[in-house]
Amino acid sequence: MRGNFLVTPTTSARRAFVALAASAALLGAAALPAVAVPAAPGSHVGSGSGSGSGFGFGFGDSARLAYQKDVTVRVLKGVFERGDTEVVDRYVRPDYIQHNPLAPDGAETLKNLGKAIHAQFPDAKYDVKRVISEGDLVLVHSNVVMAPGTKGQAVFDIFRFQGGKIAEHWDVGQSVPDTTANGNDMFSTVSWPRTGQPGPGWLTAYNKKLVTKAFDQLIVKKDLSALDRYWGPEYHQHNPNIADGVAGAKAGLGGYFKQFPQLTVSPKRIIAEGDLVAVHSHYVNAPGERGQAIVDLFRVRGGKIVEHWDVIQDVPATSANDNTMF
Repeated sequence: MRGNFLVTPTTSARRAFVALAASAALLGAAALPAVAVPAAPGSHVGSGSGSGSGFGFGFGDSARLAYQKDVTVRVLKGVFERGDTEVVDRYVRPDYIQHNPLAPDGAETLKNLGKAIHAQFPDAKYDVKRVISEGDLVLVHSNVVMAPGTKGQAVFDIFRFQGGKIAEHWDVGQSVPDTTANGNDMFSTVSWPRTGQPGPGWLTAYNKKLVTKAFDQLIVKKDLSALDRYWGPEYHQHNPNIADGVAGAKAGLGGYFKQFPQLTVSPKRIIAEGDLVAVHSHYVNAPGERGQAIVDLFRVRGGKIVEHWDVIQDVPATSANDNTMF
């Protein structure tokens, strides 16, 4: 969710970083619950509706979602922290589709990127903050730090599973600033309960419907009164350029909408689990511009949005693949 501050253009150094980190989600297995992963993936994963029946192992939906999250972490931790490419052969489809504009398609590219990162940045850490899964999609929010002592990047990665293997990837990355307008960092959970884990699964459908409606009215239709209807008074903001609370959101977004009256926002996919709902969108400030790829992540409690994180990346003029960022 954008404020009234323009995004700093992507620098060559950042582009080089993102190229190395392409396909990277996060790798802190300690942040995830222990999940028993089958010795081999099954024959089919759900299509994205959240109603899949499992892998042919008799797993229920919750176990399937946990499997997908666990596999995502196994692959990325193995590849980018240890340089282990065998996990790619085991859990990533050879025809892996890549939407990071600096990386070509294919599992071999992923393996080569992993080896390059491990060789150049042996101390790289992918500090996972939260992971959610719905249907055949997994979303990971992480702080990617290539060199110790640096703030690194805030990154959202989205992975699509097919037949129990990773088939497709989208990501958005943004440099972490030294300070923020709200006093919150880009990763912590401030609202109660202070946990990065998603809430109970029975909340998913309701919260997804609520955030979908709230996002459409506030961001797509630019109706600031939606903040009074759908946002809680204790709202916590992690966009580094917007002040905390509903008042901060009104001021920041109000200024942004005035600055760009022809703004169009096109949601591409919405992923929800429990109390967390993510919206992956294409924001275009004015006609003819390439715009930004943005992931907004919302936390819902008691029927109100109480917390928000986002990551913003400019869409570049060229891409190493033909898939766009969306």
